[in-house]
Amino acid sequence: MRSGIDILVGTPGRIKDHLQSGKLDLTKVKHVVLDEVDQMLDMGFAEQVEDILRVAYKKDSEDNPQTLLFSATCPHWVYDVAKKYMKSKYEQIDLIGKRTQKAATTVEHLAVECHWSQRAAVIGDVIQVYSGSYGRTIVFCETKKEANELALNASIKQDCQSLHGDIPQKQREITLKGFRNGTFKVLVATNVAARGLDIPEVDLVVQCSPPK
Repeated sequence: MRSGIDILVGTPGRIKDHLQSGKLDLTKVKHVVLDEVDQMLDMGFAEQVEDILRVAYKKDSEDNPQTLLFSATCPHWVYDVAKKYMKSKYEQIDLIGKRTQKAATTVEHLAVECHWSQRAAVIGDVIQVYSGSYGRTIVFCETKKEANELALNASIKQDCQSLHGDIPQKQREITLKGFRNGTFKVLVATNVAARGLDIPEVDLVVQCSPPK
């Protein structure tokens, strides 16, 4: 960063730290990209993002950076916030359009109703039937505690490991590499694994409860 860079990718908190300590100069920024903008602004990062962008943006200036916002879902409030950073003639590009069928048509969807106390046993059976001993399965849990408990549950007969926010980055990478390579067949994860991971040839995805 001291000798100059073309692209900086960072989380709002870390970028703000560097700005405040004088290690980062954003006055010459030409492009600003906010990825997963609905999550960023909804999770309390809005203030940090505004503090960062205040350095690069001047009110009603035509020389402000080009701003690109990416999101899988764009509620109306996202557009309201976006107008602060974008020119009045901003362009909206919708890759979904009016299609109501947003899930893959090649995937079979099943809902299984069961009591929470039987959930581990039912998940074990579902994995056995739909993924077998050699297929790969990702199971999504809501909490880290659930992920740990399910990964150790005897109802799941295949080799199984958990992935969540409390696991150090180095261990996460080892776990993901093992899952990709087929070292173990079942990955039990929180939403840490839901965004931005490319894992080919997964036979079964299980949601422990309906996503909120």
